[in-house]
Amino acid sequence: MKLVKGDKVVVIAGRDKGKIGTIQKVYPSLNKVVVEDVNVRKKHKKPTQANPEGEILEIYAPIDASNVMLVDPKTKARTRIGHTVVKGEKVRYAKKSGTTL
Repeated sequence: MKLVKGDKVVVIAGRDKGKIGTIQKVYPSLNKVVVEDVNVRKKHKKPTQANPEGEILEIYAPIDASNVMLVDPKTKARTRIGHTVVKGEKVRYAKKSGTTL
């Protein structure tokens, strides 16, 4: 998976298409990512003695990594990610502008 935590991405498919957010968590084995303010779900918590009223929480559910694309930091457009070796170190770069990430 080429995406990492902290990357700024845009959703390209699904209910939240067009939304931009930052990756909060990556699940490489499931090929899923959690993006801030995308795929927000409501979870109802039952009342307990500690919290007698109960509550409704908003949680971020993971979406498939194929439904997001990286936002190029230079052109602010969506782009693919490439890898290259610079000074003996592997580096990711935006294919649209060539900017290293």
